[in-house]
Amino acid sequence: MIPGMTNNAETDESRATALCKSCGLCCTGHLFVWTKLRSAELDGIQSLGVQVFREPGRRGFNQPCPLWDGQCTIYDSPQYPRFCYTYKCKLLLKVLNENIPFPDATGIVRDAMTMIRELETLLPESPLENFRERLVEYLESEVSDLELLLKAQTLLSFFEEHFGVDDFFEDPGDGRSG
Repeated sequence: MIPGMTNNAETDESRATALCKSCGLCCTGHLFVWTKLRSAELDGIQSLGVQVFREPGRRGFNQPCPLWDGQCTIYDSPQYPRFCYTYKCKLLLKVLNENIPFPDATGIVRDAMTMIRELETLLPESPLENFRERLVEYLESEVSDLELLLKAQTLLSFFEEHFGVDDFFEDPGDGRSG
């Protein structure tokens, strides 16, 4: 390799890692309500203090992930769930396929976070910890706040366009693995 040049595969992988570690929307409960685990992962994740559920056809833990602290605290750990490792949102795939420059991708993440913060300020108090659940609960009630409805629709369109998540009401079990 010529000095000063980087291996494209390494660069793409490090950009993907940087994007995932800085974004976390799939970990914070903004894109999904829960995360799947393989049966072999349940005990390991539970040993980290995560409350797992072991229902037939639904093994995993609820979002937001308690192991997220501004970034994934087990990203490089052997306990990092396979599901988390294999999931690739639409934006990440665009970065990996070089269909979008990395700075543009990080800008999209920032824009999503700004929209989320604006919407969260409009949501009424709720005992639900998960953003999606709180939003769905509100949208299923007799909503009269036009501003909130508009912001929710804008965010949903943004999630669909940039992250491939097209429904606040969907079961995240489908389409979440890469």
